[in-house]
Amino acid sequence: MQGISLCGSVASTHGANCRGACVARKGLRLPCDINAVSHGAYSCHWRMHKLHTNANSRRMNATVRTNARWLFGGDGRSSDARLERSESANEDILIFYFQMDLQTRIQYALNIEQFDVAKQLREKLTEIETEIIRQREAKRGSSKTEAQDKALNLLRVRADLQNAIDGENYALAASLRDEIAKLEAESLAVSAKALAYQNVKYEFRLGQKVRHKVHGYRGVICGMDPVCCESKSWMETANVEKLSNGPNQPFYQVLVDVYVDPELLVAYVAEENLSAAEESEKGRFDHPYIEFLFYGEDTAGDFIPIKQLREKYDQPRYEASDDENDDDGDTNS
Repeated sequence: MQGISLCGSVASTHGANCRGACVARKGLRLPCDINAVSHGAYSCHWRMHKLHTNANSRRMNATVRTNARWLFGGDGRSSDARLERSESANEDILIFYFQMDLQTRIQYALNIEQFDVAKQLREKLTEIETEIIRQREAKRGSSKTEAQDKALNLLRVRADLQNAIDGENYALAASLRDEIAKLEAESLAVSAKALAYQNVKYEFRLGQKVRHKVHGYRGVICGMDPVCCESKSWMETANVEKLSNGPNQPFYQVLVDVYVDPELLVAYVAEENLSAAEESEKGRFDHPYIEFLFYGEDTAGDFIPIKQLREKYDQPRYEASDDENDDDGDTNS
């Protein structure tokens, strides 16, 4: 994502300014340490430091194991698996984390009656959420507004065509006919994509443990799109057009077990390349993002997504048949 710049200072109630350290990725700047509400609030900086320290430690340990496997007869498929690695999916997850962290800080500020701090934090949260919505719609290109704009533009050009014919301006009329043909094709594509978003049926659910059919690694579903929402260059690199169903099928954000491939971390995988993990494959799963996206495992061995993650993707709560009634997981992280 581009264009978010939320670094700066937040005035504390004690008269000091607390500057926020930032995470910067490809133009994205997000607050990583806003300590205006420091008493009792979690430290985002500490948590992100812990997050990346744990990831680095796991990567080093996993690298020894995976390199040994490759050296002594491994299948050598990991390099191909990394073609599906997605930086945009990784950034999307981290932005989601920052949203939850700001929400926690706002609530704590209100609880201790630091209303000025809560107001400033809420403004930052609003800025993040507005930009996320704008870029999500631009990325997906499936909003009703876009479809309506295309339809209105088509009506306008058709009216211009009729006026050109009435005025016997046939050169202009020919040009407008070409424009109408182009607009009709674009309108059809937008409408089809919008319909796909409304009627999509996902084979897999949030928190479900899966296995990659081609590369064999284990993963956990943490996000989903009705169609491929990556860039054209990414799709070319990942050979999406060679898939049986191409880009017009559900794609999933998949956390990859760091003990399998510490460099892959987050993959963006087509539905046709995934299968549900077998019972024997639902053992230990290690990934630095698990602790803030899920709040435990169900009796079937899959992860239970937090409420905010389900709301993000408008997915219902799933309960394994043997599960007891668990807490709904209102904890932000």
